[in-house]
Amino acid sequence: MKRALIALLLLTACKETEITPLAVALTADSTGYFCQMNLLEHPGPKAQIHTKTFPGHPLFFSQVKDAVAYLHMPEQPDTVTAIYVNDMGAAGATWADPGANNWIAADKAVYVVGSTAKGGMDAPEFVPFSDPKLAEDFAKTNGGQVLALTDIPEAAITPPAPAQTDDADIAARLNALTKPGG
Repeated sequence: MKRALIALLLLTACKETEITPLAVALTADSTGYFCQMNLLEHPGPKAQIHTKTFPGHPLFFSQVKDAVAYLHMPEQPDTVTAIYVNDMGAAGATWADPGANNWIAADKAVYVVGSTAKGGMDAPEFVPFSDPKLAEDFAKTNGGQVLALTDIPEAAITPPAPAQTDDADIAARLNALTKPGG
């Protein structure tokens, strides 16, 4: 019994511990996961998601909203180990240059959702702040509401469903494309 207990303790001690990866600075080589475009060429806050399969090589996102959408994808292929977003309340952070190193853990941020702010892909953006007061000030100026990551409603994440079409509609559209000048 004593040997079994010692063996169990040794196995437990050897068990790999999970270490949360640190945020990675944006560089000229940082490209968006969905768009494959250089992130430094786009305004607004960015996000990075670390996965178990590729430690130290996060998936970067041109918009925070895109990263949140990625987290909600049912076919997500990997285990997420950390998520970071730009702190738009950090010293020196601007919409044109949100910062290369001002990352905060996504679950520690508050987000202005539903504001007039457009992100890096010129779409509505979730604007992250570490300071709730700065988030409230942003919402007063730009509209929207301040929410925790877990409180962002699915309707704000998922784009509206496209209009339903039938076969005749699709055939008419394809026919119009094949005509000269169409």
